[in-house]
Amino acid sequence: MDTCSVTISGALFVGKFRSHLWFVLLISFLLGLILLFLNHSAITGGDQNNGVTFLVNNFVNVIQDLKNKSIDFAVNSSHRTITLSTNYHNFTCELTTNRNSGGQVKVSQEKNETIEHISPSLDSCSGRYIYMHDVPRKFNEDLLKDCHSLIKWFDMCQYISNLGLGPMIENSERVLSSKGWMKQYKCLTNDSLLASAIYVPFYPGFDVSRYLWGFNISVRDAASFALVKWLTQKPEWKRMWGRDHFLVGGRPAWDLRRQTDDDSDWGSKLMLLPESNNITLLSVEASLWNNDFAIPYPTYFHPSKDIQVRKWQRKMRRMERRYLFTFTGAPRPNSPGSIRGELIDQCQSSSTCNFVSCLHGAKKCEDPSKVLKAFQSSVFCLQPAGDSLTRRSTFDSILAGCIPVFFHPGSAYAQYIWYMPRNHTKYSVFIPQNDLKDRKVLINETLLQVPKKVVLAMREEVIKLIPRIVYADPRYRLERLEDAFDIAVKGVLDRVEAVRRGIKMGKDPSIGFAEYNVTKF
Repeated sequence: MDTCSVTISGALFVGKFRSHLWFVLLISFLLGLILLFLNHSAITGGDQNNGVTFLVNNFVNVIQDLKNKSIDFAVNSSHRTITLSTNYHNFTCELTTNRNSGGQVKVSQEKNETIEHISPSLDSCSGRYIYMHDVPRKFNEDLLKDCHSLIKWFDMCQYISNLGLGPMIENSERVLSSKGWMKQYKCLTNDSLLASAIYVPFYPGFDVSRYLWGFNISVRDAASFALVKWLTQKPEWKRMWGRDHFLVGGRPAWDLRRQTDDDSDWGSKLMLLPESNNITLLSVEASLWNNDFAIPYPTYFHPSKDIQVRKWQRKMRRMERRYLFTFTGAPRPNSPGSIRGELIDQCQSSSTCNFVSCLHGAKKCEDPSKVLKAFQSSVFCLQPAGDSLTRRSTFDSILAGCIPVFFHPGSAYAQYIWYMPRNHTKYSVFIPQNDLKDRKVLINETLLQVPKKVVLAMREEVIKLIPRIVYADPRYRLERLEDAFDIAVKGVLDRVEAVRRGIKMGKDPSIGFAEYNVTKF
């Protein structure tokens, strides 16, 4: 039984992105979690800066729209009575078909009546309802209005355009499909008593980004303190003291976990506030706390139908891959622990490697067609850490059917636990970064040693992952496939249900919920 149909796309995310392009990427992602809407199907995403805007804006707008237009219905099989309650018309419409009435339909209207009990056996959303807090505008909508000032030296407005998906991609090289891609969630409710989880539509990434340079911590933390004060006064909070609440970060989780009260320290303190220990945070990169969960960076691909995903997968299986491996990126000379310099040297010395330099923001690295074309022409794609452990490039390479090569377990294996196979050898190659630093290993030789049959099996596993790591167009609905949003919601619901089971068994719900876990990565 659908209380409503909704698209949730979220704001989520990671460590310290000093690169404006990557920040926008994350923000773009945040803006995607919420928009059901319009009848437009097209490949969107622009350059690397718009992945995040997609997730947040869509998540909130769609959920808000459905809060105002939700429909509850129940079926009485003995009398063939269907009762519908729609709060945007403010009446209950009862349609009754009796066996003796010759199929006639009786319609009656009674104002302000709602359905209090729905049989779980008739309710397809039972256990999956999500309620969205109606937070003050200053926590989301007002932030979007100030898009020109969200990041110093950078105008974000173009990246929150087109329903938060960013500028349209020019597809002159036909590297991308000709149709667009994205999706919708159907179990939103405006009755918090029905909800299995509660979404907090705050844009913490947008909020803190305005104050990262030249502002003290009081300014940076003001909205965080105001939010938790508002939340803790709501009846929904008191039911589980927030342990059924979740939000999406819009930046790496580390950016929301400032360790000190020094004005020179980075980020906000949102997720280190005592109340926030009870909230689950979704972001593109999780931190070492147990209430952080990583979800995929948004790619350039947002399908509106299952067939578009299937066609893309078939296309990736047929690609001619003339390079053994590819690296798209730039060195990190000011980062002592970076392996990128050694990695670039090895790539440039090998005739089987394709190096796409992104030094000084090279234009080709901001062109989706060129980025995907590079990955589509390669068997393996190198994914070293950059400003933080994770990279959006990981998901672009998976989208292109290119087998990722990781150098740190925190780049994927310990991050995307809801999305990737536990046996990482099925879809990736791991080369310890210390072996590369110490020059104990040659990438070219290591990859050539992988048997051809194993390579084919790994590539097929990567291609199978594609539906799970893309965010479907929130204006449409995938029928049989689960996208990254579906999996994120399922992960949250499973987590909350586990807490409820523990409470029923008499366990302390705080134990393990938000612990600092040094072994996580």
